[in-house]
Amino acid sequence: MPTNPVDRRLVTPYGGALVNLVATGQERLALLDEALRLPSLQISVRSVCDLELLATGGFSPLTRFMGRADYERVCTELRLADGTLWPLPITLPVDPRDLHAERVVLRDPHNNPLAIMELDELYAYDPDLEARHVLGTTDPRHPLVAEMAHWGKSYASGALRVINLPTYYDFAALRRTPAQVRDLLAELGQHNVVAFQTRNPLHRIHEELTKRAAAKVNGSLLIHPTVGLTKPGDVDHFTRVRSYKALVERYYDQRRTVLSLIPLAMRMAGPREALWHALIRRNYGATHFIVGRDHAGPGKDSTGKPFYGPFEAQAQLAHHAAELGVAMVPFDELVYLKKEKRYVEAAEVSPGAEVVTISGTEVREAYLAKGKLLPAWFTRRETAAILRQMYPPRLQQGFCVWFTGLSGSGKSTLTEVLNILLLERGRVATILDGDVVRTHLSKGLGFSREDRDTNILRIGFVASEVVKGGGVVLCAAVSPYRTTRNQCRNVMGEDQFIEVYVNTPIEVCEERDVKGLYAKARRGELKGFTGVDDPYEPPMNPELNLETVGVQPLANALKIIAYLESKGFLVQR
Repeated sequence: MPTNPVDRRLVTPYGGALVNLVATGQERLALLDEALRLPSLQISVRSVCDLELLATGGFSPLTRFMGRADYERVCTELRLADGTLWPLPITLPVDPRDLHAERVVLRDPHNNPLAIMELDELYAYDPDLEARHVLGTTDPRHPLVAEMAHWGKSYASGALRVINLPTYYDFAALRRTPAQVRDLLAELGQHNVVAFQTRNPLHRIHEELTKRAAAKVNGSLLIHPTVGLTKPGDVDHFTRVRSYKALVERYYDQRRTVLSLIPLAMRMAGPREALWHALIRRNYGATHFIVGRDHAGPGKDSTGKPFYGPFEAQAQLAHHAAELGVAMVPFDELVYLKKEKRYVEAAEVSPGAEVVTISGTEVREAYLAKGKLLPAWFTRRETAAILRQMYPPRLQQGFCVWFTGLSGSGKSTLTEVLNILLLERGRVATILDGDVVRTHLSKGLGFSREDRDTNILRIGFVASEVVKGGGVVLCAAVSPYRTTRNQCRNVMGEDQFIEVYVNTPIEVCEERDVKGLYAKARRGELKGFTGVDDPYEPPMNPELNLETVGVQPLANALKIIAYLESKGFLVQR
């Protein structure tokens, strides 16, 4: 049996090598037999996506999760240890306590065996330092910053022998390896291929942009949506791909267009990610890559400012154009001229021309949340119908009210009052109170930071399942750490997560403390008590900041009701 699958390479037209690590035939059977005798390591959905692209050549020239030398230089210089341009770390986070052998079977979250890894390196990393270098921020509102806080403490690396690629049951005909996409593009017969990365539904503006790009390069178009991990709260890929299929089949030139899916786990790293996306599409056969405004941007930070500038991504690709191997097709903002019934770049708009636009927020708030069809100038009727079907009016959607604050701040009391007001309006809520959860769902957990995070993430998971089913959930837990609260927000989605800071001074909380917990903590009888010898990190930009001194619980509960009405979750009275 070959011990080095990396030797099986497909030569790319760019002079590099496209790696194929996937075992077949007798080799695969031998690996399966070997896997039965080895210890296992379950990896995350993110790592499963990365493994698949390592295995099929999507991440070529990478053939494994990064070792320390590659990782450190990528973080600081956007290059692998040998100097090759590569902007983002591809790493395998692990808990060192889970590794007990030199060879380990990597399994997906459902325990299916994917690969055998020969463990060569196990090294510690600093998530804050990585975030500062790679993302340019440690703000927990960035979804990857919040996620990294709960990764394993080390990264593992070693040669991979891939047994199976992940199994998919949805849109199987559109899930193609880089080699398969290259073959399809070759059949179209065009030398130039422009690729379009998307994680959102395609509206008329995107249709116009992609068609212009294909015409500009006089070549084929690869519509290549991400169906791995995207930004939390994005439209699910099932809905998106249905709309992509309808549009490509009806409105694009079949002789020059390929729709294919990529199992990419996005980092939302803005400029660096744009460069990464271009390199990946080169491996799929693209010669050109579309970059618009705020490519792969995660939105706004805790202060309400965008994480990245609107044209930083374009500047990043322009800086590395000479060695990128794929040319950028930049676009400024496109706008719609109402009288002329056409899209133009914003710079081309004549003074006084009537321009109409709809922002992403308006799509959600003014149309989908109210059950209204999006206008025909903005999106095709097929897309509008699919979105309205999958995203019912806000009144029919679930939501989570997440109360956070010090022990004794009044979270539980406020939850009880709000629950009654919701019942009065016909909304039945599930209540997840921190103290009750600890006696059932989190029984046995202690009060270390790790155990506290585990407790809060369990609450967040249960709450997300309730919300996903269209239910209402009220969570009342101290939840002292911002990154963990933001991870819960990410699980549920920005629109469905309503953070309520019960802002009560610690002196008042101590006065209310009938259990005497603060007094015990002050005497040193309780260690790691939030607000005394363990920090409480107040929300930086919660949906509601409620003070309780001199304010009755009913008055605060009515403020929450008013907020829910303003967002469309409740009918306004």
